[in-house]
Amino acid sequence: MDKEQLFQAAAQSIVDADESRAMHLLEESKREGFDLLEVLMDGFGAGNEVLGERFDKGVISLPELIYAAEVMKNITAKILEVLDEDQRERIVSDRGTIVLATVAGDVHDIGKGIVASTLRTAGFKVVDLGCEVKVETILDAAEKYDADIIGTSALLTSTLPEQKKLEKLLVERGEKERFITMVGGAPCTTRWARKIGADGYSENALDAVRVALELIERRKSRQEDSYEKTD
Repeated sequence: MDKEQLFQAAAQSIVDADESRAMHLLEESKREGFDLLEVLMDGFGAGNEVLGERFDKGVISLPELIYAAEVMKNITAKILEVLDEDQRERIVSDRGTIVLATVAGDVHDIGKGIVASTLRTAGFKVVDLGCEVKVETILDAAEKYDADIIGTSALLTSTLPEQKKLEKLLVERGEKERFITMVGGAPCTTRWARKIGADGYSENALDAVRVALELIERRKSRQEDSYEKTD
């Protein structure tokens, strides 16, 4: 099959959550000498976007989304194993670095995992700290990896204060301007993000990509304006 046909088949393998088919298409891509970055982004990644859209419209259920997201995660890992160091660097750092975590007291990890997979496909380097993570640990990781964005998930109303606690800690450490912060989770809203001082809120995985890109570009514009004024 030609490249366009392979891209379409790769996308469909993710939509169908067919890992065997996805791996077969990866092997065919290697045999044909296709750019695996293109295959990941424009093939498998396109399928991942379709999944998000179908879930938002209620066409597929959460278990179906989770299963397909696992296939996407595995095929992404397999491709990264094959790529050389320069190519891996291209895919994980073109957009920026994001540290993700579900806050302390909250064991829900599935939604954040889907967000992490989608962000990686979009070109972000994602450091996923898992669930039940203290705000001090989150901020330490952001400093360690020189993150552009800190994203926290809170699926329980009782754990929302942890997101506010992170914003307070950033101010106390004098690093509020260093990191962009995003919040998400069932009880979160745009109003909540504004109330605690977070920079953005995302409702789902695809929205997380859109918001992250907008916030990164907004910061770049502010920095460029600052440089022009300095000059």
